[in-house]
Amino acid sequence: MDHEKLLALLDARMRRGAGAETPAARIEQGAGVVRQSGPESVWNGVLWSDLDAGTADGVIAEQVRHYTELGQDFEWTLYAHDRPADLADRLVAAGFTPDEPETLMVAEVADLVRRTDGTGAPGIELREVTDEAGVAQVVAVHEQAFGRDGTRLGRRILAQLAESPDTFKVHLAVAHEDGREIPVSAARLELYPGTGFVGLWGGGTLAGWRGRGIYRALVAHRARIAAELGYKYLRVDASDQSRPILERLGFAALTTMTPYHYDLFRADR
Repeated sequence: MDHEKLLALLDARMRRGAGAETPAARIEQGAGVVRQSGPESVWNGVLWSDLDAGTADGVIAEQVRHYTELGQDFEWTLYAHDRPADLADRLVAAGFTPDEPETLMVAEVADLVRRTDGTGAPGIELREVTDEAGVAQVVAVHEQAFGRDGTRLGRRILAQLAESPDTFKVHLAVAHEDGREIPVSAARLELYPGTGFVGLWGGGTLAGWRGRGIYRALVAHRARIAAELGYKYLRVDASDQSRPILERLGFAALTTMTPYHYDLFRADR
């Protein structure tokens, strides 16, 4: 893969040319940004920006006004190659809080399917989640794996399953032990029609079940679905924990990205 060309393709198709994640969301373009807006059940935030030192502060202020009027917290996803070079400092000065950086990684679907042919995890069953009970299990796994409240995530998953069932899939890894069923990992697959890309999200595994090939099995399972549907590339925003696993599977690191959060209800605001 030509990494520079692939990053440019991803920018064009998944950031500048992004589609709304559900019918309830809307994509808005203008003033050097592309953003998604909607109710709390969708992700609200800036997907792409191309600013300079003279325009950045004004555009940042406009996004804050826009989402404040909507009454929505939002995220500005900042990629390492976004301009201007000091955009991160400007976001912090405007009241944003950075999350942990992630690595944008991409693999070719066909290559990954070849590498993972027959991959599974002993004693683990992979199930597709389609109802509220399954989503509740996914949220519980997320909260235990990442140590974060999953209430909003649960609402988003339910909305996407209801409104975009053809392009959004959720999978739960269930262990069978001593006659019990134990949800131990969960992951999501999002299809982006017309782009050639699918997104692999989540993949959180309970601490006591890591190192058993479960994350790898979930990646392989979703890659096979993407291949059956004719997609070319898999995209992951990888943590430091998952990056080594993905590299062994053939994923290439294209750049880094950092989510910057604007919380309307932060105590000091």
